[in-house]
Amino acid sequence: MDKNILEGQLRECYGRVVYTHKTHEKCADLLQNKLSWMKNIQLFLLAITTGSFITTVVGDAKIGAIIGSILSAVLLFLNSYMKDYDLGTIAQKHRQAAGEIWLIRERYLSLLTDLKMETKSIEEITKERDALLLELSAIYVGAPSTNYKAYSMAQKALKELEDMTFSDEELDKFLPTVLKRK
Repeated sequence: MDKNILEGQLRECYGRVVYTHKTHEKCADLLQNKLSWMKNIQLFLLAITTGSFITTVVGDAKIGAIIGSILSAVLLFLNSYMKDYDLGTIAQKHRQAAGEIWLIRERYLSLLTDLKMETKSIEEITKERDALLLELSAIYVGAPSTNYKAYSMAQKALKELEDMTFSDEELDKFLPTVLKRK
């Protein structure tokens, strides 16, 4: 097998896994934010509903009862939605998928390094590549679906914000003195 062809394929697989990992992270973030927003809305509606029913006792009973009834219905709808769609659990599944995909991503990077350094034979690398493909497939089967908004956020994070890149100076700050380049 031609080393350049194998390297090209591994690079392509690595790139796809980088995007998938980041997209699952962004999906989890979006769902967590939505959950937080919805819980705050619930509390707000509950406070206003309670206040409107209190006005039925000490103020205008008819207006308080109407407002309280309407807000109670809205709160019932919101609670029903949140019961049927456990956003926290779905967000956690995205985080779990991202964690599992992260390991695959790092293993693809190691394979590319091994190929460049020629520490493993082409046969060993293709065998590991095939095993990674099967592991990745199993992760994808159990992972929740991502969405376009999360993909767009991942794309921005990777391309514009350079989430996956470091300068030598940044890396030197993390490393012990003997491993620093400058």
